[in-house]
Amino acid sequence: LSGVGFPDIMLCVVAGIQDTIIADCRKSEVWKILILDPFTTKLLSSCCKMSDLMAEKITIVEDLYKSREPVLEMKAIYFMTPSAESVQAFINDFKPKPKYKAAYVYFTDYCPDDLFNNMKLYCAKHIRVCKEINISFMPQEAQVFTCDNPGAFKSIYSPNSQDKKKTLETLADQLVTLCATLDEYPGVRYKKDNNMENAKILAELVDNKLARYFELDDSGKKKGKTQAQLLIVERGFDPVSPILHELTYQAMAYDLIDIQNDTYKYKSKDGAEKQAVLNEDDMLWVRLRHKHIAEVSAQIPKMVKEISASRKQPDGKITINNLAQMMKKMPAFRKQLTEKTVHLQLAEDCMKHFSNNVEKLCKAEQDLAVGSDVEGVKVKDPMRTLLPVLLHPYSTHDKIRAVLLYIFSVNGTTDENLNKLIQHVKIEADREFILNWKELGVPIITSPSFFSRKPTRRDRSQEDTYNLSRWTPVIKDVMEEAVENKLDVKEWPHQSESPAAWNGSGAVSARQKHKPSSQDERRTGSRLIIFVIGGVTYSEMRCAYEVTQAVKSCEVIIGSSHILTPTGLVNDIKSLSKGPMEVFTIDERNNA
Repeated sequence: LSGVGFPDIMLCVVAGIQDTIIADCRKSEVWKILILDPFTTKLLSSCCKMSDLMAEKITIVEDLYKSREPVLEMKAIYFMTPSAESVQAFINDFKPKPKYKAAYVYFTDYCPDDLFNNMKLYCAKHIRVCKEINISFMPQEAQVFTCDNPGAFKSIYSPNSQDKKKTLETLADQLVTLCATLDEYPGVRYKKDNNMENAKILAELVDNKLARYFELDDSGKKKGKTQAQLLIVERGFDPVSPILHELTYQAMAYDLIDIQNDTYKYKSKDGAEKQAVLNEDDMLWVRLRHKHIAEVSAQIPKMVKEISASRKQPDGKITINNLAQMMKKMPAFRKQLTEKTVHLQLAEDCMKHFSNNVEKLCKAEQDLAVGSDVEGVKVKDPMRTLLPVLLHPYSTHDKIRAVLLYIFSVNGTTDENLNKLIQHVKIEADREFILNWKELGVPIITSPSFFSRKPTRRDRSQEDTYNLSRWTPVIKDVMEEAVENKLDVKEWPHQSESPAAWNGSGAVSARQKHKPSSQDERRTGSRLIIFVIGGVTYSEMRCAYEVTQAVKSCEVIIGSSHILTPTGLVNDIKSLSKGPMEVFTIDERNNA
């Protein structure tokens, strides 16, 4: 449970699957086959182990899209997305001849009528169960979810996009299933932006779909709003956070090390290739991921020493009893030591990059982002801060990031100035790395007479920070103001009102809710759900946990179409102006 008495996202997803697929499984004692598509494979592996499935009499897990041998004596459970491709693959399993004894079909979301009718037409006599279980999002961490759709960025922001409306519709459907899984009917608000409409459009879509979904609850009564707010914001709202070099462990590792699918590959001391998955199962990762790299580097070696010391017997005597005790503990020791070795290696890798390059860059980046230096003296001429970075032999990629931070700091620059910067970085042929930010509503080129006010930030001068980590993501201000009920209504219009009691203080209205579940009874606070259109950063994810810890009466959940890394975002920005087939990327991690 999170600090507010809420089950976290992972637990809610597991409960949703248990109440449907697993509950139906338990009704019959026979062994079954489970058939998944790529999305449901990823979804299940994020919150279940194969041993959990075996315990429920699921003998094998198969890929819906691969050819499979018929097993006529067994029943098959299909857990899939309601897409044309998945439904067609299902139909092919039963037409012309059935592959399995019977089918139990579970969709992640509402199945469109045409697809459903097609299934009925060809497979009706084989289908024993057909249910929609409303989980079409990916539980990433305890307080983080994604829609598992990195392509949404291009669909929404590319000027050549053909499927923007469809993408926003799909994201809205996924957000409704998130609310359904959390059993929340939130009030919806969005960040107003005169240049961009996406947050407003998505807020309207979500609000209408939520109203339809919650029209009737299980007992046939209209469900009222719960103690939750959903805030929708666009990526351009804070362009600084995804570009800065972050020095907290998780954000730093994903920025500087090539971690694919949350898997860190490394060489052990004896030269063997190893890999470790960085997820909620690694308790040490969960404990360390939001700490500053300086703390992580100090803590891990201490932990390794403690474990090694704890294995030695205090009196030095070795008895059969002692040996038996140690043998029992060996797997636990091994697991603990392995975890710590992985993080010792990963922290070391991060620090290597830091001392080679990043440390020098960070001071300039922080001064540009915050607008003042370590002593709090205002940066009067940001160009003087930027120039040393451009003159130093940093990678092109790091220079692009520094130029962007300079442009964001002055709220857009002149055409002439931009041309000089582009020549300095030697990206004349690839100006889109910088120019395409305009597609996100971020000012890049402005006339000298143009003046735009920068949003005022919360005063954090009393907070303890590291000199090279003074920037705080803008979303943290929003989270804290939302929880204190201080968000400006003009800047954050209500698409639909939250209950009057929503003030983030944990006040719950006396209105009777529909059939209270055990989840309802445990609640002592309210939920704030934040959705960022166009990708969320690891530093913003960290803020959700920090605010929840500080406030205690409100759980903050954050999500997006996908999770961003600086390299990935810079490449995605560049390819916005390309047609579907022309994609060029820049990845200079290895020679950074």
